[in-house]
Amino acid sequence: MAYCLDEINRRASSDPAKFIRECDAEYDAKIRHAADMIIQNRKNSPIVLISGPSGSGKTTTSKKIEEELRRRGIMTHALAMDSYFRTVDENSPRTEDGKIDLESPRCVDMELLSEHFERLSRGEAIDVPKYIFAEQRRADVPSETLKIGKNDIVVVEGIHALNDELTGAHPEALKLYISARSDVLNNGEVCFKGTWMRLVRRVVRDNLFRGASPEYTFGLWANVRRGEKVNISPFKDKANWKFDSSFPYEVCVMKSVAQNMFRNIPEGTERYEELKQIYPAFDLFETIETKLLLPDSLLTEFVGGGKYKY
Repeated sequence: MAYCLDEINRRASSDPAKFIRECDAEYDAKIRHAADMIIQNRKNSPIVLISGPSGSGKTTTSKKIEEELRRRGIMTHALAMDSYFRTVDENSPRTEDGKIDLESPRCVDMELLSEHFERLSRGEAIDVPKYIFAEQRRADVPSETLKIGKNDIVVVEGIHALNDELTGAHPEALKLYISARSDVLNNGEVCFKGTWMRLVRRVVRDNLFRGASPEYTFGLWANVRRGEKVNISPFKDKANWKFDSSFPYEVCVMKSVAQNMFRNIPEGTERYEELKQIYPAFDLFETIETKLLLPDSLLTEFVGGGKYKY
């Protein structure tokens, strides 16, 4: 699927609030469809695996799915794969330059996670690990003890959730793949790539809420993309359903925050040639202020101001 620049700008200039509402309603329909699939699969497994690359909006999508299930009277429990990170030591996977390769599935204790899936499915309690990221180690005490009811659902979100090591051991689990996949076309040519949308989301979020400079995040992107191609994309066809988390109005909203950030990234930054394509592309789009976003918009995960806590 691709969006048309002329249509985006027409709707953004004529009634931006209506444009946002209509696009969000379409995404909410995808959420309801995902909930339908989860309920139908509950007799096979209480486990839902949600994967997708960086900046795809997995966290908010997971929250929205849980919210929809609760509206239907189904108790949900979130289980983050990040809790199962292994303590960093001499055996941790590393990139070519010697840094810890946080994109590698070897950073995750897949054996323990798989064991916990089995125990939850049998109605047994598990002690969910707690990971201290500042110290790169697993805490000595668990974060919580979790036991699910007969009709409860466990939503597991993480970039490696569709890895063969998990899906092979638990083929009955429902699997969802989320990514911003749609390009924007101008006169039949791509003027803004779906992968650029994810990069913009991450640069903005990391700068606003994680204290990372745009230059730093942009410099990480090459390794992030490498990790996606090796560790995430090969497993996306394992999903029972794949859906697109991009929005036609997205660049219009994000440009009001991102354009200045991208302007100040210095020459010489890794993938700078890509930056030189993204920055001028913002000027092709009408601007929509972030204040028009709805409180439950997926984009509030990246720009703030929404109802969800992260």
